[in-house]
Amino acid sequence: MSTILLVEDDATLAETLRYNFEREGYAVVHAGDGVTALDRARRDRPDLVVLDVMLPRLDGFSLCRILRQEGDTPILMLTARRDEIDRIAGLELGADDYVAKPFSLGELLARVRAILRRTDRQTAINREVLDAGDVRIDTGSRRVWCDGREISLSQKEFDLLTCLVRHRGMALSRDVLLERVWGYDFLGDSRTVDVHIRWLREKVETEPSRPVYIQTVRGIGYRFEVPTAR
Repeated sequence: MSTILLVEDDATLAETLRYNFEREGYAVVHAGDGVTALDRARRDRPDLVVLDVMLPRLDGFSLCRILRQEGDTPILMLTARRDEIDRIAGLELGADDYVAKPFSLGELLARVRAILRRTDRQTAINREVLDAGDVRIDTGSRRVWCDGREISLSQKEFDLLTCLVRHRGMALSRDVLLERVWGYDFLGDSRTVDVHIRWLREKVETEPSRPVYIQTVRGIGYRFEVPTAR
């Protein structure tokens, strides 16, 4: 089941869209303002964001820009403004499609189905399995196995491990890891990386105090190594 994040401050329209999306078989998460929407997008990782332009707290164009900087979740923008320049602005910011209000509900649902079909096909193409010693990562299903057993990781733990494994053998600074995993506009500091590394070691390493996979590179950051023997 695909999940849609519906970002719309008009309560009546939001309820109408929610009802029709759910009738089509989608799960729906609603946010009535841009700041709440950003939090829910990061937390729930929806398959599609249906995004109104005119929003309180953080407008749709700004939210679209942030979401596109942080990932490739498809975005369908809604607006009551018909100016071509607004449509162009939304598309240049990374929106996948753009519908002007008032719109036909049938057309909107057709566009949603089309975007999700394209996404499903692209996901199948891009699905990747990373093998690094006894660690296996399935990026499509976001599942991880270590020594043949599946381990449960949070979203950021998964992204951090995947980043390290993709660059195995390379020393990655804390700043690089912050940018690639949390995004360049993240307001935290490098201690965030250290905390998540500690949590990862507790799940991946046989002896977390003597790590063999996730190694510390003094004065720089961390490196993922595949040991010749454990």
